[in-house]
Amino acid sequence: MFDFMDYAFNQRALFAVLLIGFSNGALGTLVVLRKNALVISALSHSLLPGIALAMIVFGGMTPFVGFVGALVSALMVGLSTVYVARKGLLDHQTATSVLYTTAFAGGLLLLDFVPGNVHLESWLFGNILGLRNMDLWISYGVSTIIVMVLAWHRRDWILYLFDPSVAASMGVPVPRLNYMLTGLMVLALVTSLQAVGAVLSAALFIIPTATLLQWIHSPRKLMWCSGALGSGAGVVAIALSNWWNVQTGATLILLLGCCFLVSLLVAPKR
Repeated sequence: MFDFMDYAFNQRALFAVLLIGFSNGALGTLVVLRKNALVISALSHSLLPGIALAMIVFGGMTPFVGFVGALVSALMVGLSTVYVARKGLLDHQTATSVLYTTAFAGGLLLLDFVPGNVHLESWLFGNILGLRNMDLWISYGVSTIIVMVLAWHRRDWILYLFDPSVAASMGVPVPRLNYMLTGLMVLALVTSLQAVGAVLSAALFIIPTATLLQWIHSPRKLMWCSGALGSGAGVVAIALSNWWNVQTGATLILLLGCCFLVSLLVAPKR
Protein backbone atom coordinates (compact mmCIF):
# COMPACT_ATOMS: atom_id res chain seq x y z
CA MET A 1 0.00 0.00 0.00
CA PHE A 2 2.86 2.33 0.80
CA ASP A 3 5.32 0.86 -1.69
CA PHE A 4 5.39 4.20 -3.54
CA MET A 5 7.68 5.45 -0.76
CA ASP A 6 10.41 3.16 -2.11
CA TYR A 7 11.03 5.68 -4.88
CA ALA A 8 13.43 8.56 -4.28
CA PHE A 9 11.25 11.16 -6.00
CA ASN A 10 8.36 10.37 -3.64
CA GLN A 11 10.66 10.61 -0.65
CA ARG A 12 11.85 14.05 -1.80
CA ALA A 13 8.25 15.12 -2.40
CA LEU A 14 7.21 14.01 1.08
CA PHE A 15 10.07 15.86 2.77
CA ALA A 16 9.39 19.00 0.73
CA VAL A 17 5.66 19.04 1.44
CA LEU A 18 6.32 18.68 5.16
CA LEU A 19 8.59 21.73 5.08
CA ILE A 20 6.52 23.86 2.73
CA GLY A 21 3.18 22.91 4.27
CA PHE A 22 4.32 23.81 7.77
CA SER A 23 6.08 27.09 6.99
CA ASN A 24 3.36 28.35 4.65
CA GLY A 25 0.57 27.29 7.00
CA ALA A 26 2.20 29.02 9.98
CA LEU A 27 2.94 32.17 8.01
CA GLY A 28 -0.61 32.11 6.70
CA THR A 29 -1.86 33.00 10.17
CA LEU A 30 -0.30 36.45 9.84
CA VAL A 31 -1.67 36.75 6.30
CA VAL A 32 -5.25 35.90 7.30
CA LEU A 33 -5.38 37.83 10.59
CA ARG A 34 -3.89 40.90 8.90
CA LYS A 35 -6.49 40.49 6.12
CA ASN A 36 -3.75 40.19 3.49
CA ALA A 37 -5.35 37.35 1.52
CA LEU A 38 -5.64 39.57 -1.56
CA VAL A 39 -1.99 40.56 -1.22
CA ILE A 40 -0.74 36.96 -1.22
CA SER A 41 -2.95 36.13 -4.21
CA ALA A 42 -1.60 39.15 -6.06
CA LEU A 43 2.01 38.27 -5.26
CA SER A 44 1.52 34.78 -6.65
CA HIS A 45 0.58 36.31 -10.02
CA SER A 46 3.52 38.72 -9.98
CA LEU A 47 5.97 35.81 -10.25
CA LEU A 48 5.41 35.37 -13.98
CA PRO A 49 7.36 38.41 -15.29
CA GLY A 50 10.41 37.49 -13.23
CA ILE A 51 10.40 33.91 -14.53
CA ALA A 52 9.96 35.09 -18.13
CA LEU A 53 12.71 37.73 -17.85
CA ALA A 54 15.10 35.23 -16.25
CA MET A 55 14.49 32.84 -19.14
CA ILE A 56 15.33 35.59 -21.63
CA VAL A 57 18.49 36.64 -19.79
CA PHE A 58 19.82 33.11 -19.19
CA GLY A 59 18.54 31.64 -22.45
CA GLY A 60 16.62 28.78 -20.88
CA MET A 61 14.77 27.43 -17.88
CA THR A 62 16.29 25.68 -14.88
CA PRO A 63 15.03 25.45 -11.28
CA PHE A 64 17.66 27.99 -10.18
CA VAL A 65 16.78 30.42 -12.98
CA GLY A 66 13.09 30.17 -12.17
CA PHE A 67 13.71 30.62 -8.45
CA VAL A 68 15.85 33.74 -8.89
CA GLY A 69 13.52 35.32 -11.43
CA ALA A 70 10.39 34.70 -9.38
CA LEU A 71 12.07 35.92 -6.18
CA VAL A 72 13.26 39.21 -7.68
CA SER A 73 9.95 39.92 -9.38
CA ALA A 74 7.80 39.22 -6.32
CA LEU A 75 10.11 41.20 -4.03
CA MET A 76 9.94 44.24 -6.32
CA VAL A 77 6.14 44.14 -6.52
CA GLY A 78 5.63 43.32 -2.83
CA LEU A 79 8.00 45.92 -1.42
CA SER A 80 6.74 48.55 -3.87
CA THR A 81 3.21 47.90 -2.64
CA VAL A 82 4.24 48.42 0.98
CA TYR A 83 6.11 51.62 0.04
CA VAL A 84 3.18 53.09 -1.90
CA ALA A 85 0.74 52.27 0.91
CA ARG A 86 3.06 53.75 3.57
CA LYS A 87 3.34 57.01 1.65
CA GLY A 88 -0.44 57.29 1.70
CA LEU A 89 -0.67 57.52 -2.08
CA LEU A 90 -3.11 54.59 -2.26
CA ASP A 91 -4.56 52.08 0.15
CA HIS A 92 -2.78 48.74 0.37
CA GLN A 93 -5.29 46.67 -1.62
CA THR A 94 -5.61 49.20 -4.43
CA ALA A 95 -1.84 49.50 -4.75
CA THR A 96 -1.56 45.71 -4.80
CA SER A 97 -4.17 45.36 -7.54
CA VAL A 98 -2.53 47.98 -9.74
CA LEU A 99 1.00 46.63 -9.38
CA TYR A 100 0.28 42.92 -9.71
CA THR A 101 -2.00 43.25 -12.75
CA THR A 102 0.62 45.43 -14.44
CA ALA A 103 3.37 42.94 -13.59
CA PHE A 104 1.31 40.00 -14.83
CA ALA A 105 0.53 41.75 -18.12
CA GLY A 106 4.24 42.50 -18.54
CA GLY A 107 5.04 38.86 -17.94
CA LEU A 108 2.62 37.76 -20.65
CA LEU A 109 4.29 40.09 -23.13
CA LEU A 110 7.77 38.90 -22.13
CA LEU A 111 6.80 35.30 -22.92
CA ASP A 112 6.71 36.27 -26.61
CA PHE A 113 10.45 37.01 -26.45
CA VAL A 114 11.51 33.81 -24.69
CA PRO A 115 13.72 31.74 -27.02
CA GLY A 116 12.41 28.29 -27.97
CA ASN A 117 9.31 26.60 -26.69
CA VAL A 118 8.01 27.81 -23.35
CA HIS A 119 7.05 25.12 -20.83
CA LEU A 120 5.81 26.69 -17.63
CA GLU A 121 3.29 24.07 -16.58
CA SER A 122 5.29 22.93 -13.55
CA TRP A 123 5.67 26.54 -12.38
CA LEU A 124 2.02 27.45 -12.94
CA PHE A 125 0.41 24.26 -11.61
CA GLY A 126 3.16 22.56 -9.62
CA ASN A 127 5.13 19.34 -10.03
CA ILE A 128 6.36 18.31 -6.60
CA LEU A 129 7.30 14.83 -7.80
CA GLY A 130 9.90 16.46 -10.06
CA LEU A 131 11.86 18.09 -7.22
CA ARG A 132 15.62 17.60 -7.13
CA ASN A 133 18.05 17.66 -4.24
CA MET A 134 18.84 21.36 -4.82
CA ASP A 135 15.13 22.19 -4.59
CA LEU A 136 14.96 20.37 -1.27
CA TRP A 137 17.86 22.37 0.14
CA ILE A 138 16.20 25.61 -0.95
CA SER A 139 12.93 24.54 0.69
CA TYR A 140 14.75 23.55 3.85
CA GLY A 141 16.65 26.86 4.05
CA VAL A 142 13.63 29.06 3.39
CA SER A 143 11.35 27.11 5.74
CA THR A 144 13.95 27.33 8.52
CA ILE A 145 14.25 31.11 8.05
CA ILE A 146 10.47 31.58 8.15
CA VAL A 147 9.95 29.49 11.29
CA MET A 148 12.88 31.13 13.09
CA VAL A 149 11.65 34.65 12.30
CA LEU A 150 8.12 33.78 13.42
CA ALA A 151 9.38 32.28 16.68
CA TRP A 152 11.98 34.98 17.42
CA HIS A 153 9.54 37.89 16.99
CA ARG A 154 6.44 36.10 18.31
CA ARG A 155 5.55 38.85 20.82
CA ASP A 156 5.99 41.60 18.24
CA TRP A 157 3.83 39.71 15.74
CA ILE A 158 0.98 39.36 18.24
CA LEU A 159 0.98 43.10 19.01
CA TYR A 160 1.37 43.93 15.32
CA LEU A 161 -1.67 41.80 14.43
CA PHE A 162 -4.17 43.47 16.70
CA ASP A 163 -3.21 47.14 16.80
CA PRO A 164 -0.15 48.42 14.91
CA SER A 165 -0.46 51.89 16.43
CA VAL A 166 -0.39 50.54 19.98
CA ALA A 167 2.43 48.19 19.02
CA ALA A 168 4.44 51.15 17.69
CA SER A 169 3.89 53.06 20.95
CA MET A 170 5.32 50.05 22.82
CA GLY A 171 8.50 50.08 20.76
CA VAL A 172 7.55 47.46 18.17
CA PRO A 173 9.18 48.35 14.79
CA VAL A 174 5.93 48.24 12.78
CA PRO A 175 7.35 49.53 9.45
CA ARG A 176 10.12 46.93 9.60
CA LEU A 177 7.57 44.21 10.36
CA ASN A 178 5.56 45.26 7.31
CA TYR A 179 8.57 44.81 5.05
CA MET A 180 9.58 41.64 6.87
CA LEU A 181 6.15 40.06 6.42
CA THR A 182 6.18 40.89 2.72
CA GLY A 183 9.65 39.40 2.33
CA LEU A 184 8.65 36.22 4.15
CA MET A 185 5.54 35.86 1.99
CA VAL A 186 7.62 36.21 -1.16
CA LEU A 187 10.17 33.63 -0.01
CA ALA A 188 7.43 31.17 0.92
CA LEU A 189 5.59 31.73 -2.35
CA VAL A 190 8.65 31.12 -4.48
CA THR A 191 9.58 27.90 -2.69
CA SER A 192 6.03 26.57 -3.00
CA LEU A 193 5.92 27.10 -6.76
CA GLN A 194 6.93 23.57 -7.68
CA ALA A 195 4.71 22.10 -4.98
CA VAL A 196 1.38 23.63 -5.98
CA GLY A 197 2.29 26.18 -8.68
CA ALA A 198 1.76 29.92 -8.91
CA VAL A 199 -1.96 29.56 -9.56
CA LEU A 200 -2.70 27.61 -6.35
CA SER A 201 0.11 28.77 -4.05
CA ALA A 202 -1.96 31.41 -2.24
CA ALA A 203 -4.39 28.74 -1.04
CA LEU A 204 -1.62 26.99 0.89
CA PHE A 205 -1.31 30.12 3.06
CA ILE A 206 -4.97 30.93 3.52
CA ILE A 207 -6.95 27.69 3.84
CA PRO A 208 -5.21 26.09 6.89
CA THR A 209 -5.68 29.19 9.04
CA ALA A 210 -9.19 29.83 7.70
CA THR A 211 -10.08 26.26 8.66
CA LEU A 212 -8.66 26.32 12.18
CA LEU A 213 -9.91 29.84 12.88
CA GLN A 214 -13.30 28.22 13.53
CA TRP A 215 -11.80 26.27 16.43
CA ILE A 216 -8.73 28.06 17.81
CA HIS A 217 -8.77 31.62 19.17
CA SER A 218 -5.19 31.97 20.38
CA PRO A 219 -3.02 33.45 17.61
CA ARG A 220 0.05 31.60 18.87
CA LYS A 221 -1.70 28.21 18.86
CA LEU A 222 -3.36 29.06 15.56
CA MET A 223 0.00 29.70 13.93
CA TRP A 224 1.60 26.37 14.82
CA CYS A 225 -1.58 24.31 14.34
CA SER A 226 -2.03 25.83 10.88
CA GLY A 227 1.49 24.72 10.05
CA ALA A 228 0.70 21.22 11.29
CA LEU A 229 -2.47 21.09 9.18
CA GLY A 230 -0.55 22.19 6.08
CA SER A 231 2.06 19.48 6.61
CA GLY A 232 -0.48 16.79 7.42
CA ALA A 233 -2.61 17.56 4.39
CA GLY A 234 0.53 17.49 2.24
CA VAL A 235 1.42 13.97 3.41
CA VAL A 236 -2.10 12.70 2.71
CA ALA A 237 -2.06 14.41 -0.72
CA ILE A 238 1.20 12.64 -1.65
CA ALA A 239 -0.37 9.28 -0.82
CA LEU A 240 -3.66 9.99 -2.60
CA SER A 241 -1.97 11.30 -5.73
CA ASN A 242 0.08 8.10 -5.99
CA TRP A 243 -2.87 5.79 -5.34
CA TRP A 244 -5.21 7.60 -7.74
CA ASN A 245 -2.56 8.79 -10.24
CA VAL A 246 -3.65 12.46 -10.07
CA GLN A 247 -1.80 15.78 -9.64
CA THR A 248 -0.35 16.25 -6.17
CA GLY A 249 -0.71 20.04 -5.97
CA ALA A 250 -4.37 20.06 -6.96
CA THR A 251 -5.05 17.15 -4.59
CA LEU A 252 -3.45 19.05 -1.70
CA ILE A 253 -5.49 22.22 -2.23
CA LEU A 254 -8.70 20.27 -2.79
CA LEU A 255 -8.08 18.32 0.41
CA LEU A 256 -7.54 21.53 2.38
CA GLY A 257 -10.68 22.99 0.82
CA CYS A 258 -12.70 19.98 1.98
CA CYS A 259 -11.30 20.42 5.50
CA PHE A 260 -12.44 24.04 5.41
CA LEU A 261 -15.97 23.14 4.33
CA VAL A 262 -16.27 20.45 7.00
CA SER A 263 -14.99 22.90 9.61
CA LEU A 264 -17.61 25.47 8.62
CA LEU A 265 -20.36 22.88 8.95
CA VAL A 266 -19.42 21.25 12.26
CA ALA A 267 -17.48 23.92 14.18
CA PRO A 268 -19.21 25.25 17.30
CA LYS A 269 -20.67 28.74 17.19
CA ARG A 270 -17.94 31.27 17.98
